[in-house]
Amino acid sequence: MSPPRTAARNDPRQYDVLAGEWWRPGGLFELLHWLAAARATLIPPASRDGALLIDVGCGAGLLAPHLDGYGYRHVGVDLGAAALAQAAARGVLPVRADAARLPFPDAVADVVVAGELLEHVPDLAATVAELCRVLRPGGLLVLDTLNDTFLSRLVTITIAEFLVPRARGIHDPRFYVDPARLTALCATHGVRLRIRGIRPGLPALAGWLLGRRPPVRAPRMRPIRSTAVAYQGLGRKEW
Repeated sequence: MSPPRTAARNDPRQYDVLAGEWWRPGGLFELLHWLAAARATLIPPASRDGALLIDVGCGAGLLAPHLDGYGYRHVGVDLGAAALAQAAARGVLPVRADAARLPFPDAVADVVVAGELLEHVPDLAATVAELCRVLRPGGLLVLDTLNDTFLSRLVTITIAEFLVPRARGIHDPRFYVDPARLTALCATHGVRLRIRGIRPGLPALAGWLLGRRPPVRAPRMRPIRSTAVAYQGLGRKEW
């Protein structure tokens, strides 16, 4: 089933229609699995008993398998009830909430994760403020998102929606995130953010687009210097 055509892109109801894609091997959200695995490489094991990781925009809990044995209480926040139900089935404590209004006290989380979230939020400043607010001093902010560039729009809208028609309307490039602005917003809340580019491995990407299983040794995601399309961010809260 295709997503509902609505007056606006970025309608979160599309994810309810596509709920069966979250864990389907080789499905529409395959690249989100690769990104979750890459995101997990930036997260260290818990340094204390009872450490809390808040996964904002957790979707169906794609990060959870990669954190097995890390020692965190893994809380997942999302707007989609169908996705949260799948996350809960994988051991994530689900919380249905808006990323710009997180229902947690200040300085409660050891790690805050925002994977493939920020390019979907209408109020970037409010969302970043919340991500930083719930992070304790010394805690880590881990994220990935799409850059606000012509190349990013070309790749993720023009090309991607042509090659994968079911992805049409999932993104709205008006919300894509300039890394300089994001870094400055984090800094105002005490988080010094470092960024690096990331892209799919080309053999793995070609295999997915052709409906084939990628070669076992083919890297799913590669860190790169250029942040022109997609990038990761890692920041520590200093105060």
